[in-house]
Amino acid sequence: MQSAVLEGLRSAVNHNRWILDLSDPWLGDDPLEIGSGLGEAAALWAANGRTVTASEADPGRLAQLRERFDGHPRVRVRELAVPIRDSADHSAVVALNVLEHIEDDVAALRDFARLVRPGGRIVLIVPAFEQAMSNFDRKIGHFRRYRVSTMTAALRRAGLRPVKVHYVNSIGLLGWMLLVKALDGAPREGMPLKIYDRFCVPVLRRVEGRVRMPFGQSVFAVAEIPED
Repeated sequence: MQSAVLEGLRSAVNHNRWILDLSDPWLGDDPLEIGSGLGEAAALWAANGRTVTASEADPGRLAQLRERFDGHPRVRVRELAVPIRDSADHSAVVALNVLEHIEDDVAALRDFARLVRPGGRIVLIVPAFEQAMSNFDRKIGHFRRYRVSTMTAALRRAGLRPVKVHYVNSIGLLGWMLLVKALDGAPREGMPLKIYDRFCVPVLRRVEGRVRMPFGQSVFAVAEIPED
């Protein structure tokens, strides 16, 4: 089901680019992505001149990643599943809509931190507001949704220093509450998504670039690995 969702949301070009552009300035020269899915983010970040390690736990998506990036000069692919016992020296770990799938999120954040050099970053997107938890969330394995306050608290419990934590896609939350939670639907390819992505997302991106909204469909978070 997860792969079907990823395929279905590929047409949300403006929304996906917004999230990837938010993440890009924090990644450094050698980031590792947890849960790379179909590899869209890794391809874009690598095109900006850095070396990216894409990772997956799902065998099917891992095989797709290896096929897509076979011989690619800037994208490496590895198998990686939580809990993670490895350590490494990446400039950042980035996980987009991954942490909510992990029951012990604080332990996972500590695992992520062991993969990053001191002074590096953890970059996250997670779904926002427990009130928006839907049957669809549960079907795809979400344990929780976050507020800015709960995301910040989880980062601090993991020994990380929050740098930026804020909501993203304010109108998207309202649509989610109506179409996914109240009407028991699911995000999918179609004309409503295309219209929202084409006409609403560019405006939202400009507005939210200037004004921090008190709610949103997602929480964007950046935290640093302490240097001491």
